[in-house]
Amino acid sequence: MVKPPNQPAAKRLSRSCFRLPVAILALATALASAAQNRDPLPDAPTPDHPIHVPSPPAAGACQVRNEGGVMAATAVTKAISIAGFGDVASALPNQPVLMTVPCPIYVPMINWYTRFLDGPKVKPLTPKEKAWLAVRNVIDPFNGVTILATSGIGVAADSHSAYGPGFTGFGKSVGVAYTQDITGEFFGTFLIPSVVHQDPHYHREPHQSIKHRIGHAILQVVWTQGDNGKGMMNYANLVGFAIDDEISNLYVPGRATRLTASAQRYATGLALAPTDNFITEFVPDIASHIHVQVVFVQRIVDQVAKSGGS
Repeated sequence: MVKPPNQPAAKRLSRSCFRLPVAILALATALASAAQNRDPLPDAPTPDHPIHVPSPPAAGACQVRNEGGVMAATAVTKAISIAGFGDVASALPNQPVLMTVPCPIYVPMINWYTRFLDGPKVKPLTPKEKAWLAVRNVIDPFNGVTILATSGIGVAADSHSAYGPGFTGFGKSVGVAYTQDITGEFFGTFLIPSVVHQDPHYHREPHQSIKHRIGHAILQVVWTQGDNGKGMMNYANLVGFAIDDEISNLYVPGRATRLTASAQRYATGLALAPTDNFITEFVPDIASHIHVQVVFVQRIVDQVAKSGGS
């Protein structure tokens, strides 16, 4: 005969079984209520600068071809290994894949005409840098070609000049021209700009009107920019031209050395000085429009990237 269960124990068990679901339900209700009544979390702060995540470069035809070759070679090797013709797969990592070819290095397209748009990028130069600029202007290949061509044409056009005919006259003309060029660079690019703190570069104004730029190129002959960025007299031209002419009177053959002749050459030099400024100001625009990469145009811009006419 089965004895009935102990009544007090059975009552406690039934009460416990009833209280457990009630407690769970109460806990869930409390959590839901707390979730509804709590304050919302603040939004994440907006970054000052948007984060740019660079996208991976697109695979080119060479990369796609190589990946396909590797996949094909791997599949064939696995099939041979599964067919029981040898453990080829284990030797695969040590073997080169014949279908893979080296891909050419990607070189971005370069706009060769960007340097023509704004002219030479300049900064205040120290005396040492002005001296180095003068040296570079003298040894510049375009400068040498210009001197050689001018001397050759001059001697060929007048074989009875003070330089004489033939290669002897050509050599004397080249020597005199180089001496004059070195003298002009020494005084006009190095010494005078260093003493008076003048910037020996010409500064373009590409965003102004044509009329304004023409006037700017002419004015730069007598009024230029100092190392501090402020306007100043162009002493490299106004003083340098006179010094160059007087020194040339000492060694240039067949040259009139009287004061009136020197004054006439000085005035002619100042009158022709804007020519270099016009080249620096407008040749970059021409080069950017015709889209022809001409080496000598580059050399012209480099050559005249200094004080006008020096």
